[in-house]
Amino acid sequence: MMFSLAFSMQKERRYVIQGSIFFVVFLVIYGLLDYLNVGYGKMLETYGLALVVFNIVLNVIMAGLSAMMMNLSTIFFRLNSKEGKGTFMSVFAMLFGMMTYGCTPCVIAFFATVGITFSVAVLPLAGLPYKLVSLLLIAAGFLWLRYEMNHARCRIDTTSENKKS
Repeated sequence: MMFSLAFSMQKERRYVIQGSIFFVVFLVIYGLLDYLNVGYGKMLETYGLALVVFNIVLNVIMAGLSAMMMNLSTIFFRLNSKEGKGTFMSVFAMLFGMMTYGCTPCVIAFFATVGITFSVAVLPLAGLPYKLVSLLLIAAGFLWLRYEMNHARCRIDTTSENKKS
């Protein structure tokens, strides 16, 4: 199966480097979203150490899955000359995070600018439910990409055979 092959190819030097870069970038983005929402200091004061640790662990898991999806999508493109459609889910999850659990005042100002006004309640548990939804979106994208890779079809040009007959 192509997924197994692509998964094993991640051990190649170029994909280890690429995956590491993606991981760091996604980890910085998710950490920045936490900082813009409440910040770890305020989160620690309000909710305790367990929530801070859980948020950081979720950031690491989400960054790891997102980096792996980007790597697998790159490998899939290399093997099949077509990019997996599941990869967009990590980007969508990041945008979802920016619009919900990250920088709530920025989002309110943005929506007010385009004419949407509403009052926002304080996000529960420093936005943890929204982060869990982001994790589900990333996991769904990963499963979608895996399915797509396992059911990939190679295009075969039959026109040259038809001309010979």
